Amino acid sequence: MRVVLAEDLFLLRDGLSRTLREHGFDVVAAVDNGPSLLHALRHEEPDVAVVDVRLPPSFTDEGLRIALQARRQRPGLPILVLSQYVEQLYANELLAGGRSGIGYLLKDRVTNAEQFIDAVRRVAAGGTVLDQHVVVKLLSRGEARGMISSLTSREREVLELMAEGRSNAAVATGLHITESAVAKHIASIFTKLGIAPADDVNRRVLAVLTYLKR
Repeated sequence: MRVVLAEDLFLLRDGLSRTLREHGFDVVAAVDNGPSLLHALRHEEPDVAVVDVRLPPSFTDEGLRIALQARRQRPGLPILVLSQYVEQLYANELLAGGRSGIGYLLKDRVTNAEQFIDAVRRVAAGGTVLDQHVVVKLLSRGEARGMISSLTSREREVLELMAEGRSNAAVATGLHITESAVAKHIASIFTKLGIAPADDVNRRVLAVLTYLKR
């Protein structure tokens, strides 16, 4: 699987490159700035891009902007974004339009190799991976506007795990309940939010998060 990696910090870039290669990925480009990222995404045709939000020369949101631009030119390009902090604007940009093959992780999460590799694989496969802190931020914003006030505490727990890209079985294991109970909670969540369930769990997650952040 071909990966383009963009991270301006040498030690982190080198560490992530090594981790990816050790787990069978082909890192076709590891760059440290926006222009190099743009060139790599255009010419290397990666299966997934792992991109730091803030890259030189602007150190604002250049990495994210270039990745989303590349995705518009090549619809469906999987993107895993790395950020130092939870930033609502960046989450909104990624989730706009109900995209799949999207991930948003805080940088302190990538120090866990298993979690990082799992996230890359899930995003590359078209799934959705959102850091738990990102999910909480979105849910809190929605709650403040009265969008999820009707959900029970258990339903919110289920929703958070769904948003992290977890399957029904994984949700059940995490909450120590049955898959049947998870299915009932999910049905209730969509009923209360007025969102019709879709076949694909990740699309349902995106629909919920898009609704919550409006």
